[in-house]
Amino acid sequence: MKGFTFTKGDIFGGLTAGIVALPLALAFGLQSGLGAAAGLYGAIILGLLSALLGGTYTQISGPTGPMTVVATAAIAGFIQIGGSLEAVAGAIVATFIFAGIIQAIMGVIRLGVLIRFIPYPVISGFMSGIGVIIILLQLFPAIGQPSPPTTIDVIREIGPAFSNINVWALLYAALTVVIVYLFPRISKTVPGTLVALIGVTILSVVLQKDVEVIGTIPSGLPEMQIGSLFTIDPALFGQIIRVAITLAALGAIDSLLTSVVADNVTKTRHDSNRELIGQGIGNSVAGIFGGLPGAGATMRTLVNVRSGGTSRWSGIIHSATLAIILLAVGTYAALIPKAVLAGLLITVGLGILDFRGLKHIRVVPRTDAAIMIVVLLVTVFLDLLTAVGVGMIMASLFFMKKMSDSIGERTQLVPLSTYDNGQHWNDRNMPAELEGKVLVKHIEGPLFFGFASGLQKMAEGVVDVSHAVYRMEEVPFIDQTGLYSLQETLLTMNERGIKVILTGLLKQPEHMLRKGGIIPQLIPDNNVCPTFPDAVDCIVHDLRENEAPSTS
Repeated sequence: MKGFTFTKGDIFGGLTAGIVALPLALAFGLQSGLGAAAGLYGAIILGLLSALLGGTYTQISGPTGPMTVVATAAIAGFIQIGGSLEAVAGAIVATFIFAGIIQAIMGVIRLGVLIRFIPYPVISGFMSGIGVIIILLQLFPAIGQPSPPTTIDVIREIGPAFSNINVWALLYAALTVVIVYLFPRISKTVPGTLVALIGVTILSVVLQKDVEVIGTIPSGLPEMQIGSLFTIDPALFGQIIRVAITLAALGAIDSLLTSVVADNVTKTRHDSNRELIGQGIGNSVAGIFGGLPGAGATMRTLVNVRSGGTSRWSGIIHSATLAIILLAVGTYAALIPKAVLAGLLITVGLGILDFRGLKHIRVVPRTDAAIMIVVLLVTVFLDLLTAVGVGMIMASLFFMKKMSDSIGERTQLVPLSTYDNGQHWNDRNMPAELEGKVLVKHIEGPLFFGFASGLQKMAEGVVDVSHAVYRMEEVPFIDQTGLYSLQETLLTMNERGIKVILTGLLKQPEHMLRKGGIIPQLIPDNNVCPTFPDAVDCIVHDLRENEAPSTS
C-alpha cells in the first residue's frame, strides 16, 4: 500500500516524535480546560488516523497551539452559558465531531488547493497572533494562578495578579523555559521539552513546595462520549456550528502549511485533499472519545523526518508510543506542576511568532505590513477566523487596486508614423493616410471589476479620429463587470461616430463578448480582426470605400 514502506528510521522517528509530543499534549489538554488526558487522547487518535488516511506520509498530527486556542475559547464560552463543564460536555463533543466532518467534506470537494491563495502577510499575522495568545494565556499559570478566559481579561487583570505571585511556580516555569532553550546545546538526542518536564517535576516532588499540579489522569483507554450528545442545550446549536467551522478552517490551514514544510524537507509532494479527509476523520473520532482536536504539527513533523521517519509507519509508531506511556506511566503525570506546562507553552508561543516577518515589517510594502499588523491584532483581541477573513479581504482589495493601477498605466495612445513599404504593420509603422485618424490602445491584463473605472476612462477625451483599435492580445480574462464597462466604453465611442476594431481576442474574452451581445451588436464581425495588420487593412479599406465617389 502506498506510503507504508517500512524503514528502520520510522521506528526512531515515531519514538522521538512521540516523546516530543507527550509534554505538549499534556500542556494543550490542560490549557483547554478539558484536562491533560484530553490532550493525550487527541494526540493518540488523531495521530493514528491521520497517519493511516492522510495525504502526507511523514506528518505527525495532534493538538497544536492554534487549534487549542480556539478550543479553549469555545469551551470557556460554552461554560459561561451552561454553567459547568459537565453541563456542556455534549456541546463540546458535538463541536469537535462536526469540525472533523467539515474538514473531511472540504477534502472531498477538493478545497485543499486553496491554501496556496492565502498571502504570506495573512499567515504571518495570524501565526504571530496565535503565538501572542498562547504566551498571554500562560502568564497566569506561570505565576501560580488560574488564567482568565480571554486575552483582554489577561491584560486587564495582569497588574493585580503580579501582586500575588507564587514564587515557586514562577521559578519552575522560568527553569522550564531555560532548559528547553539551553539543553539542545548539551545534547540534541533527547528533546529539551522532555528533559524540562521530567527534571523540573522531580525537583518539585523533592522540594514539596505549594504549587498546583495536574492531578489525576485516567490510566486506561478513553471511553466513547456519544451519550453526552443527547444532553445538548438547543440554545448552543448556533455556537456549535460557528466554532466547528472555525476549527475546521483553522485545522485545514494549520495542517496544509505543515504539509508544505514536510514537502520542502523530504522533497516529496503531499495530497492536500486527502490530508484534509484524514485530518477530518481523525478529529471526528478523537471528539467521540473526548480528545482535543488538532492538526499537523510542524515541530513534531520535522523531528520525525530528521530522526529518520519516511512513511506512514512513523506516525503510527508515534501514536503507539503515546498510548503505551498513557497506560504505563499515566498516574505519574499527576505530579507535574501546571507551571511547568505553562513554561513549555510559552516556548511554543515564542516558536510560533514569525520573527522574520516582524523583523522585515519596515522594509516590506506598506500594504503587506498593514495586513500583517491588522491580522495580528484581530487574532489576539477578536477572533481567529475573523482575522483570516479580514486579512483576505484587505489583501484582495490591495491586489485589485494594484492591478487596476497597473492596467491603467499600460493603456496608452501610441503615436503614428510613416508606412514602411507595406511590409510591417505595427503601431509606429502605419500607412501615412491613417495619420491622425486612428487611435491605437493596448489593454494588458484582465478586464475585471477592479479596472471598471479605468476602462471607462479610456473613452474620455477621444475626439477627431475615425477609428479606434483596441489591442486585446494581453487580455486573458473578462468578468461580468469588465464586460459591462467595455460595453459602456464602446457605446460612448459609437455616439462620437468612432468605429472600433478589436484585435487579438483570446478564447475566453471572445466568448464573453459574443455571449454578452457586444459582438456582433456593437462590434460587427468584420471589425473583429485576428491580428493588428488585419485591423489596419480593414481601416484602410473602410476609409477608401467611404472616400470613393458615388456612382449614382
